Amino acid sequence: MDSKKKEADRVREGRVTYQMYAEMPDDGQRYEIIDGVLELMSPSPTASHQTVAVELLFRLKQSCQSDYLVFVAPLDVILNDTTVLQPDLLMVRRSRMTIVTDRGIEGPPDLVAEILSPHSRKRDKVVKSRAYAKHGVAEYWIVDAAAGTLEQYRLGEDGAYELRNLYDGDDSVVSDKLPCVSFPVKELFRDIRQ
Repeated sequence: MDSKKKEADRVREGRVTYQMYAEMPDDGQRYEIIDGVLELMSPSPTASHQTVAVELLFRLKQSCQSDYLVFVAPLDVILNDTTVLQPDLLMVRRSRMTIVTDRGIEGPPDLVAEILSPHSRKRDKVVKSRAYAKHGVAEYWIVDAAAGTLEQYRLGEDGAYELRNLYDGDDSVVSDKLPCVSFPVKELFRDIRQ
């Protein structure tokens, strides 16, 4: 992303809080706040993005719904007063349901998944990754429909993400942090037109 595009995505100068964000009039756009900076999100997702999101939701609901609540965007994840994100998909262990409120998810989910699009690649892989790690999201997935891959990151002891696995083809996605997870990664991409 060039610097002009990045500047255009910044909506308001100065430190923005959740309260300011919540009081904004609905203009039909979606926004996120990262470290007090209000940013406009990319245009609406593509058909491929939505196909992968629905398939991922189906797979996780099918195997994890007894232990986890599974949510999809748009839903605010309020990591603190100046960092509010809207991941494509997230899971919260039912024993931690107290973080699920009428405002959104107030605290770090157990899993966050972002599905890459051409406009979100750098934001998802760098900016949002840092924010999720900083606020203690234990597991982060980046799904790349174009490449047919799922990158699984785990929060390390140093507070940064470590690439745990790169799934593609016939690989089965599994997680020792989320034992209910088990599905062939290729199933996420089976209905995408190449």
